Amino acid sequence: MRSSPVPPPLWMILFAGAEWLASRDVPMVRLLRAPYTGLGVGLMVLAIGPAFSAVVQFRRARTTIHPHHPERASALVTRGVYAWTRNPMYLSLWLLLIGAAVRLGALSAMIVALCFAPMLTRVQIRAEERALAERFGEAYASYRAHVRRWFGRRGAL
Repeated sequence: MRSSPVPPPLWMILFAGAEWLASRDVPMVRLLRAPYTGLGVGLMVLAIGPAFSAVVQFRRARTTIHPHHPERASALVTRGVYAWTRNPMYLSLWLLLIGAAVRLGALSAMIVALCFAPMLTRVQIRAEERALAERFGEAYASYRAHVRRWFGRRGAL
């Protein structure tokens, strides 16, 4: 199974558009109203942290960040933010969507945001994991055994 030809940031933008449409056309229930929706902006700002840290870690390791070519990875990065999540860049995208949903304040937007992680796991992450397992063998298997896909060390949650 190959990863999706659609880059993960584009998936996030598509989901953000779906959140906006859902909150506008099918709001279901307003979960939050101003000024509490401003919390979403704060979450969106915080969401940048894991991605930034991940890019710094990849640059230090001199390995690729290209999501469609994990087989080109020259190093397995397991320190820094990667000690807490195997997918910090994707976690950042998901947190951006959750922050946007909070900002929009509608249950329908939150439902769209919550669908992002399982969708990205299916269309992108599983293929990456297979490529990394092939490339790094036992080292990657050990890493997977200790760090969760989305967040948290095994035994910590």
